[in-house]
Amino acid sequence: MVLGTIYAVLAYFATAVLVIGLLYRIRLYARTPAPLKIPTTPAPVTRSGVVMRMAKEVVFFESLFKANKWTWLFGWMFHAALLLVVLRHLRYFTEPVWFWVTWVQPYGLYAGFAMLAGLAALWVRRFAVERIRYISGPSDHLMLLLLIGIVATGLMMKYVVHTDIISLKVFVLGLIYFDWQPIPADPVLLIHLGLVLALMIIFPFSKLLHAPGVFFSPGRNQADNPREKRHLAPWAAALDAGRQKAGGE
Repeated sequence: MVLGTIYAVLAYFATAVLVIGLLYRIRLYARTPAPLKIPTTPAPVTRSGVVMRMAKEVVFFESLFKANKWTWLFGWMFHAALLLVVLRHLRYFTEPVWFWVTWVQPYGLYAGFAMLAGLAALWVRRFAVERIRYISGPSDHLMLLLLIGIVATGLMMKYVVHTDIISLKVFVLGLIYFDWQPIPADPVLLIHLGLVLALMIIFPFSKLLHAPGVFFSPGRNQADNPREKRHLAPWAAALDAGRQKAGGE
């Protein structure tokens, strides 16, 4: 039970850091002024067009596809597989398990191998491509290593050292309902959960923040309509209104 208590406290701490850190970063992104109209052209001229552009960027990584097909392939493979794996893991947080979570189980299992392949290819790219190797810092390699460690230990629990998933689900549900339960003393499971908690803590302070950050990119979220509509950042609009008021007086 001592081990379960330690991991329960770590889980609450990591969740708090993740949520508070993300909210802080999103608030910072939202408050950062965009004084210029700088959509990456060719750009849509309407808000509905911007929504469609953002949807293609988030779902299909359109700009990455245009820039580099191999990077797009491995990056999209990883992210699509990650989505399936996350959906598969919802079975540990729900009782009864939703029907569509049951349906996605085999696909989420195979997606683990796709995640590992995509991450490995992206890591090789950090070494093999000279210009990427030049701009890669220790944090880039450590982040990829952390993600590979999470995926590898997850697959090990399925194919190498089987984990008592019933006891694991009891532990997870106990965290949700504040009724702490013992955690299975499986070394691979403990390493897997430890790496996941480390990722949750690191996430708000890492380059992985491109996930929410893409929605605040002025090159993507602005319509190309500078002649039809004057663009003013909130602080500039307030300053402009103050000048007009002073001029009228």
